Amino acid sequence: MTSHHHHSAQVRAGRVLRNPKIWVFPTGIVGLVALLLSLLYMGGILNPRADLHHLPIGLVNSDRGAAVAGRQENLGTRITTAIATAPGTGDQVSWRQLDRAAAQQGMASGKLDGVLEVPDGFTAAVAALGATGAQAPARPTMTVLTNPGAGSLASSLASTIAQQAAHQASLKLGTSLTASPQARAAAQGNGSTAAARLLLADPATVAVQVGHPIGSHSGLGLTAFYYTLLLVLSGFLGANIISNAVDVALGYADSELGPWHTRRPVVTINRTQTLFIKWVMSIVIAVLTSSLIMLATVAILGMDASHLPLLWVFSFCASVAVGLGVQAINAAFGGIGQLVSMFIFVVLALPSSGATIPLQALPSFYRLLSQFEPMRQLSDGVRAILYFGARADAGLTRAWIMIAIGMVAGLVFGLAMTSYYDRKGLHRMVPEATT
Repeated sequence: MTSHHHHSAQVRAGRVLRNPKIWVFPTGIVGLVALLLSLLYMGGILNPRADLHHLPIGLVNSDRGAAVAGRQENLGTRITTAIATAPGTGDQVSWRQLDRAAAQQGMASGKLDGVLEVPDGFTAAVAALGATGAQAPARPTMTVLTNPGAGSLASSLASTIAQQAAHQASLKLGTSLTASPQARAAAQGNGSTAAARLLLADPATVAVQVGHPIGSHSGLGLTAFYYTLLLVLSGFLGANIISNAVDVALGYADSELGPWHTRRPVVTINRTQTLFIKWVMSIVIAVLTSSLIMLATVAILGMDASHLPLLWVFSFCASVAVGLGVQAINAAFGGIGQLVSMFIFVVLALPSSGATIPLQALPSFYRLLSQFEPMRQLSDGVRAILYFGARADAGLTRAWIMIAIGMVAGLVFGLAMTSYYDRKGLHRMVPEATT
């Protein structure tokens, strides 16, 4: 008797697998998700150099000029103008010609990814190269300032581009120096060593310094991205876990933990009330997750962070915004709700965040997504708090506005959908009780 029963169970599994109908939906959905994930994630990062579009780099001329061969010259002005108007860079770089103070402000608010500066005394140093004298002349130097808080890739792209520009400018300056008659006279006068000729051909050297330093425990400017990821994932996963737990508690879903299977008696409650329960729970539990994320990253692991009360409030509001949105989408879309919210909050949000690959180096499709996708809004705020002294103009104001819009959108969408279903009398299907 028992063996016969066991046998029929085996047949059932085989028969189920042979039925093509059972394969259609899961195969289609899983295949589509894998394909879209691959295209979306790789599509955003393959060629940042080619996608580069208006990377903001400051261009500062602090040179006050000097007399070169009896004529007042300001080589700094000449160089910065040449760089700013050089053909060939296309629209890859947006050179911002600023004074020193404005450039520092631009870096301190994360608006500039780097700065190229021609320092004071540059013309004088170049003039000294051609002069005859016993002591070796100081090498004229241009300075590249990096901004690691802008993200490690943004900062390194800006630094590379600025160094190349400085090198080109030096060669160009060298051409005009070696061509001038006084340079040739000077060269003949002091025996024209090959070294002196080489120095004149490429007179300027480039020094790279950190323009706006961030702490050593800042993941080279990546902690903002990962912190945001923690907030979004805890909000997203939390919402799905809460949603399922409420459905089980109200008797609308079965609970299976290992071999234990429970089905609660059904609580007659409409969709709007159910969504309200899930929202309240998401908000309350966000207090816990925001605190634990901060405890783990800052207190236990020692991540660099200041403005801790502000960071906590921001994290809480960010998690709540994600939670409310996910609950609303799950309530509206039912079974595929988790998939839809995953695409909105994770799949499309990650590559358009601008926190790993800067927004200026993303293809235009992702730049469009970054206008509203949650991860960009939140990582801008986290970055401002962690690296830029919580300055409003470093992206914090925009982040707060977008969190508010996101919360309102989630509440309005969720209520609109559930009350529509309730009015239509589309009550949730109650599984028949099996005795």
